[in-house]
Amino acid sequence: MSSAWNASEVTPDGAAWLASAGTYPRSTLALWEERPDAPVVLPCGAVFDVVSAPSMFGRRMLDRLWDDGPGSGPVAEFRGRILLFAAPGTAQRLPALLEWEEWGARDGREAHRTGAVPPLLCHGTGDAVTVPAPSESTSPTRSASRWLVAPDTRQPWLPGPEVLLWAAVRAARSAVRISIFPPADQDAKVYDVSRRR
Repeated sequence: MSSAWNASEVTPDGAAWLASAGTYPRSTLALWEERPDAPVVLPCGAVFDVVSAPSMFGRRMLDRLWDDGPGSGPVAEFRGRILLFAAPGTAQRLPALLEWEEWGARDGREAHRTGAVPPLLCHGTGDAVTVPAPSESTSPTRSASRWLVAPDTRQPWLPGPEVLLWAAVRAARSAVRISIFPPADQDAKVYDVSRRR
């Protein structure tokens, strides 16, 4: 796992960027001043879209983005899912790109390239997501939501649909283990040659 994406505290500029997605940004910032450990629900579509992936697959995508690609925008973990903040319009375009890449099931059968990959949920215009608090709480329930890559500027770079497609395809490929050796014969006798005299 890459150590490049361990920044978990939201800066004041990052909080202002997040709050700008809501209808009343000053109210959100006032809430966070009073309760910096309070998560909030913010609308998607204008300032950011969110691509949600199951935790393990989302972490593989994040590794690909940081190890082999351009990095990521803000990333949060919420209730067993990874939330990748993306450029507005990504939620509308990414599903079509994934379908074009033969992602998921078709006609009741799995597509040949990525059958074991879970579906990605794309949140855009008309959707809202729960955003973790700007400051990590010390309470034991904190693990339900936290920042993996916290927003730190008023204009963070956000990946678009092509970048997230690239990361998803590479994460899927890294999850598939191909062996050049045939499976072991289950009826074969096994001898411990280390005990040889």
